[in-house]
This record gives sequence, C-alpha cells and structure tokens, in this order.
Amino acid sequence: MFAASPPEARLTLRVLAHLLRYPDTEFRAHTGDMRQALQAEAVLPVSRLAELDTLLRQLSSRPALDVESDYVELFDRGRRTALHLFEHVHGDSRDRGPAMIDLIQTYEKGGLYLDPAELPDHLSVVLEFASTQPPPQAREFLGEIAHIVRVIFSALAGRKSPYASVLAAVLELAGEKAEAVVVAPEPEIDESWAEPEVFGGCSTEGQAKPGAPQPIHIVRKSPLSTSTGAQA
Repeated sequence: MFAASPPEARLTLRVLAHLLRYPDTEFRAHTGDMRQALQAEAVLPVSRLAELDTLLRQLSSRPALDVESDYVELFDRGRRTALHLFEHVHGDSRDRGPAMIDLIQTYEKGGLYLDPAELPDHLSVVLEFASTQPPPQAREFLGEIAHIVRVIFSALAGRKSPYASVLAAVLELAGEKAEAVVVAPEPEIDESWAEPEVFGGCSTEGQAKPGAPQPIHIVRKSPLSTSTGAQA
C-alpha cells in the first residue's frame, strides 16, 4: 500500500509561525483571522484546533503588557524553551555561524529571502519556509527538526504553557506524535552564561530521536522542490 500524501497545510504553518512571534499590537489585531485560517484548512486534530483557538483568544483578550512580558519570560529567558533551534544544537559555539549560513542558502534555493534582521534558525522562520514547499517536502523538512521541536514542546508542557499546543501541532504536521520526553532542568544563571561545550559533536541531552543518537541537522544537501517558491 502507498502512504497517503500529507495534506496541504500552507495556511496552518503560517499561523503557527505567527503564533511563535512576539505578540505585539499588530499580531493581536489579526488573531481572529488566524483562528479562521486554522478552522478553514482543518488539517490538525479537532482537539488541537480547540487548544490553539483558546490560546489565540487568550492572547487577544489579556492585557497587552502581560501577554508580551509572558512571551519574553518564556522564550527569551529560557534555554530549554528557546525558539532558536541552533541554540539547542550548537549553543554559543563557533559552529553556529556556518550553520546559519547553510540554512540561509537552503532558504534561498527554495525561493525564500530573509530580512537581514531575521535569524534563520528561529522556529517561526523555519515554519514560514516549510509553508512555501509542497506538502511532501514540507513534512520531510519538519521531520528533520522534529527531535528539537519535541524537546521545546516537552519544556513548555512541563511549564503548563498554552504555547505547548503550537509545538504539538508542528510535531503532528511532521507526522509525529506529540509525546513529551524528559528534559534536563534549566541551568543556573551563572552556568547558562558560561562558555558551553560543543555537546560532543553538536548533540545535546535529550535531543536525538529514540534509538538514533545522531547529530542534529536541519540543512539539506540538495535543494528542496520549489513549485510554490515565495519571497518574504
């Protein structure tokens, strides 16, 4: 039997990408549009759609300062919940720069050109790129980062953050189950500022897929298909 082709999830991926960006005034003005897009495309399980709908309603109804400060505390001040994927792979090592360049080249081969101010390893940017690809290639690309996404999801779930539903949705679009793994505790502040090791060849604790302790990589050696090649 042939495996079923993954569904078109372009709008859903873009909504998930926006949900992981800073929730400023412009973002909150479009939460209704994002809810409608998720419901219209309907590629996620009903229970996941309900969780995302709740998150969007909370982000639009709570005081702006609370929403923004919670985002900063969660994603900008936590190593385990960081949305920059190479933070989980290379830490602050010198390997991070070449990996960034490789990822930018992957995007450009796929027709996506970033603003110079955007870092290519932010999960929102990764999801934007996936949304420009045909469904099979998008799922394959997301599958390559699923083990990193799972760790972020697990850390968010451990904090009982409603943002965990966003990472769970990414895992499901990658063809994975949204199951948590054990995540090491956050390092002390002094420890987190220390010069990190190279994680034994770029692999960190809990990052590898079960039974496959290979290094994490995102960059593809050959360009992805670009039948929708969009520019940003």
